[in-house]
Order: sequence, then C-alpha cells, then structure tokens
Amino acid sequence: MLHTFKANAKKTPIGLEVSTTARDFEIRLDEPKSLGGSDKGMNPVEAMLSALGACEVITAAAFAKSQNFTFEDCWVELEGDLDFAGFKGSKHVRNGFQEIRFKMHFKTDESQERCEEFTRFVESRCPVFDNLTNGVDVVCSGVVKD
Repeated sequence: MLHTFKANAKKTPIGLEVSTTARDFEIRLDEPKSLGGSDKGMNPVEAMLSALGACEVITAAAFAKSQNFTFEDCWVELEGDLDFAGFKGSKHVRNGFQEIRFKMHFKTDESQERCEEFTRFVESRCPVFDNLTNGVDVVCSGVVKD
C-alpha cells in the first residue's frame, strides 16, 4: 500500500538557516560558518547521512526478531565525500556526494559472519539506502509565486 510522506522547508531570517517540518516535528538546518552559514544546525548533506544511518538502525531494530538476530545496541558511523566545485558550477564534478561510506556496529553475541549477513539484509530493506543506491524520480510539481 502506497503511503505519502510530506515535509516542508522554509528559509528563516537568519543567514542560510532553514526550518524543515514534517508532521509535528521541526529540524533546523544551516551551514557551518566556513560555508557562509551561522552554524545553527547540521547542513542538508549531514542530515542526509543522518537519515541514512537512522533508517538503517530503525530497519535493524524492526527486523531483528524476524531474522533471529539479537543485539544489545546498534549504531552506524557514516561519512561522505563532496567536492564543492560541483556546487559552484563545475561541469566536470558531480554536485552531490562522490561516495558515502558507513560502518555498522552491533553490540551482540552473534558471529561476525552473522552480523555481516544481517547488515546485507538491512541494506536490502532500508528505504533511504534504496533511494540513494537506486535513485528516485524527483519531480517539481509546480512553482508558486505568492
């Protein structure tokens, strides 16, 4: 069954800061001072890395029991390489991440092999992982002048 999620992003009066909302939740995003922001929050690419990590942890927690995998704790370390030349307009450099790397951590009595197997399962079910690795159509459905 298809479920539509919704979010909004709105520029605040402060520098490059943006207020994002979904349901009754708000996240403030900004850029570090070195990139022209006021450093009031993580930037959008850091938020994307965080969303990937959170989705993988949620997926692991949601499916552990059905996959007969037990853990006391789970977390993900993530990093991505972004070349600002693409953002600044270079036609030879991608605008987004060149590569994203992550390391799954499990505090568990499961074997290393079983942890690796379960991580592959998590990758196969994580929606954010799927969007990043398989792409998704992003469509501007209109431009409104208020």
